Amino acid sequence: HIVPSAPVVPQNDPTLLFTNAGMNQFKDIFLGNRKVQYPRVADSQKCIRVSGKHNDLEEVGRDTYHHTFFEMLGNWSFGDYFKKEAIRFGWQLLTKEWGLDKNRLYATVFAGDAKDGLDPDNDAADEWKQETDIDPKRVLAFGKKDNFWEMGETGPCGPCSEIHIDRGPEYCDSTDPDHVCGVNAGCSRFIELWNLVFIQYNRDKQGVLLLLPSKHVDTGAGFERLAAVLQNKVSNYDIDLFEPIINRIAELTGKDYTVGETGVAFRVLTDHIRALSFAIADGAIPSNEARGYVLRRILRRGARFGRVLGKHEPFIYKLVAPLAETMGDAYPELRQRQEYIERVIRAEEESFGKTLDRGIELFEQKVQNVLALGKSVFPGSDAFLLHDTYGFPLDLTQLMAEEKKLTVDVEGFNREMKAQRKRSSMEKASGYDTLNFESEKHSTFVGYENDKINTKVLHYEDGRLVLEETPFYAESGGQIGDRGRIFNDNFQFRVEATRYIGENIVHFGSLLSGEKPKSGEAVNAEIDRVARRATERNHTVTHLAHAALRQVLGDHVHQAGSLVHFDHMRFDFTHFEKVKDHELKEIETIVNEHILNNHTVQWQVMALEEAKKKGAMALFGEKYDERVRVIEINDLSRELCGGTHVKATGQIGPFVIVGESAVAAGIRRIECLTGFKALRYLNACRQDLETAAKIAGCPVAETASRFETLLQERKTFEQELDSLRRQTIKIKIQQLLSQSFEKNGIKIVHAEIHVPDVNALKASGDLLRDGLGSGIGVLAARFENKGNFLCVVTQDLKLKAGDIVKKVAQIAGGSGGGGPHMALAGTKDVAKIDLALSKVKEIIGQMINEGKDT
Repeated sequence: HIVPSAPVVPQNDPTLLFTNAGMNQFKDIFLGNRKVQYPRVADSQKCIRVSGKHNDLEEVGRDTYHHTFFEMLGNWSFGDYFKKEAIRFGWQLLTKEWGLDKNRLYATVFAGDAKDGLDPDNDAADEWKQETDIDPKRVLAFGKKDNFWEMGETGPCGPCSEIHIDRGPEYCDSTDPDHVCGVNAGCSRFIELWNLVFIQYNRDKQGVLLLLPSKHVDTGAGFERLAAVLQNKVSNYDIDLFEPIINRIAELTGKDYTVGETGVAFRVLTDHIRALSFAIADGAIPSNEARGYVLRRILRRGARFGRVLGKHEPFIYKLVAPLAETMGDAYPELRQRQEYIERVIRAEEESFGKTLDRGIELFEQKVQNVLALGKSVFPGSDAFLLHDTYGFPLDLTQLMAEEKKLTVDVEGFNREMKAQRKRSSMEKASGYDTLNFESEKHSTFVGYENDKINTKVLHYEDGRLVLEETPFYAESGGQIGDRGRIFNDNFQFRVEATRYIGENIVHFGSLLSGEKPKSGEAVNAEIDRVARRATERNHTVTHLAHAALRQVLGDHVHQAGSLVHFDHMRFDFTHFEKVKDHELKEIETIVNEHILNNHTVQWQVMALEEAKKKGAMALFGEKYDERVRVIEINDLSRELCGGTHVKATGQIGPFVIVGESAVAAGIRRIECLTGFKALRYLNACRQDLETAAKIAGCPVAETASRFETLLQERKTFEQELDSLRRQTIKIKIQQLLSQSFEKNGIKIVHAEIHVPDVNALKASGDLLRDGLGSGIGVLAARFENKGNFLCVVTQDLKLKAGDIVKKVAQIAGGSGGGGPHMALAGTKDVAKIDLALSKVKEIIGQMINEGKDT
């Protein structure tokens, strides 16, 4: 059975940031948690390897075969065939169907591992010799590192048998003088083509290997590597799949794809555009957290290599088109979301591009400092400065340092990061992440049906109370935890917040009276009903808003986070531009229509796979159990959600959007109110409108048009007033010019004038300078109980306005300065303005005489 690729963004596996192997989507089958529908399966899986155990990011571009994104071709047997058939099928496909020379092929098998108590895989070695005509000398045994496959630190795993090909001595790229070519010897002559994994074990959290209920086969072959061999190409990047992207980079940069540094940049960009595009198409978005940060690292690494090719403006987004054209038939999501992918990448390029060049310049300066001191380590504090100020991920700084033959002080970087987190209060309060008790019992939430219950105390310490059962919802999924009270005849405990610690629901608060609660003690637990009902209104409306956003803006919209509070709701979503005012109004109207229709809100618990088949939307990155709670509102919304909700949409009351803003590139946020909060907000808006109508002297319905008229009238009055001021200033300047006096043949004017602001004072100075012809003018004015001096000097004189105004202001206890022909100064002592002006003639005379002396 041919199955489609799973999304590259896992929706229900908290152990993975990205799908990194073909087996990810079959994990539950291997563990026996899902029934086998088809015992034999084939697929091509989209994979990204950029973090954790399988991390190829640092190697990409340096060689010809590493990728962050690649396709993994897979054949699968779920409890059906095993080693014998897998080995026979693999050999037949490679040698007969694809025609590879069997004398160039090698097989490897697992040599065993004493630490894990595993014997050598003699069965696989025997099957190679019995089921194929491979030369027995070409069946080689290797240890755990090469021939025991594991997806991660935990999960399904088993010994594997790899098939390698000898491409010839000319393919060896080792620089080690003692190097000897061979399988797993570290050069490009011998490369792995296919891995036949025999899934037999599950490694638990303690690292122990447990036998699985059934034995399975997971075979994986890298599509790009196979294509390179079959097309007889030296490099994976030379195959027809990459050619359109490489050609587009050449067009955009005017550079040739060579084997030097330019070749590295071409390969990095060709690889990275694939990882970025497929991840964004499947719902990921660049950000500062988790997989979003990985994408941001990839894009910023690509942007830096763009600089190597001379590109300082955004251009990486232009590589999405040739990728979609080449791979869009196999993966339609690339074409369906092409415009969105381009916009997200471009926004990130523009954001980072503003600081990249400045960061590179700073890096070069710091490198020169290091080299001047004869050192070989780039300081961790400087690496942190690049991260904190210019957005450079640590690995980007490490890459640039390595090119300079330097290493980076990672420990120093981490110390700076830790100190910043402490300063920003980002670290959790001490003692709030653990509880000092052990119990087989764990808290059970019963708050979907109950606001108040009788229950028993499990544990109490330092303002934290754990109950056997609780109606208090613990903060999760964006919804805040409940408040309320827990009490009996012996004590009163106020619950101020409810959160998870491990599997326990913990009530944080204050003991108001009585003795400390004791384990086993019977108590009453009662939530704050008013706050819970308001929170439920705000949670249900997130589902309605999500549906309305997708209806108005498009199917590219996905939830990217939320806060459900009793006071308000905020909802983050993927979108590439500001939501227009008319779109916000349409969204608001749609939500209110659904509220007025009073749709029933239904929920049921079902298997995760069943929920997916029904089209229930999952929040990317959210952890879901095998059994999930599905919230369904009519035919409008169907989402996986563990939060509390109203029973019908009519209980939400009015809904208003009070804000829209950007959170990150490609992420927008709306802030909303419901119920009584919305009602109070609308009443306040109405009161303001009625007050404005009274001031304007018109009916409420005519307020907007009335204020438009008033504003236009004001604009006209201001223009007329400005014209009168200019005329008045001209008259005043003419009077001052007629009263001017001369000093050493230089015409001088000084006076205080009345003008509304500094701009008017400067305009007066311009008029005065023009009228002087040749001379000096000093004007004073008062604004907001401060004195201001302006000096103007005509072009023909050598005296400088800045020097003159500075000396005048000093008489009044002020300071200032400026250019040679106009300068400003100020003083707080307005009482000394007249004194300062009276000294102008003397100051200028002294400066003229000093000029003669020199």
